[in-house]
Amino acid sequence: MSDLTAMMNIGREMAQKLYSVGINSSEELIHLGAKQAFLQLKQVYPNVCLVHLYALEGAICNIEFNCLPEEKKMELKEFSDFLKN
Repeated sequence: MSDLTAMMNIGREMAQKLYSVGINSSEELIHLGAKQAFLQLKQVYPNVCLVHLYALEGAICNIEFNCLPEEKKMELKEFSDFLKN
C-alpha cells in the first residue's frame, strides 16, 4: 500500500483528513474516486471546499490540481454545488 503523501497534491494535512475517514492508501483513494472521497471528507470536515475536490482528482490523475482539464473542473464544480443544496 502506498503512502498518500507520495501522491501529487496530498500533503500531511490532507493525508491526515483522509486517514481519519478511513482512506489509508493511494490505492484506496484511487478505488473510491475523488467524489466519494470528498463525500466522506465532507461528512467529518464540512468546510472542505472545491479546491479539496480538485486536489483529490489531481492526485488520482497524477497531475497538479490546477492543471485539470476545464471540462473536469466544471464537472467537479457541479458536483460540489449539488452538495451545497
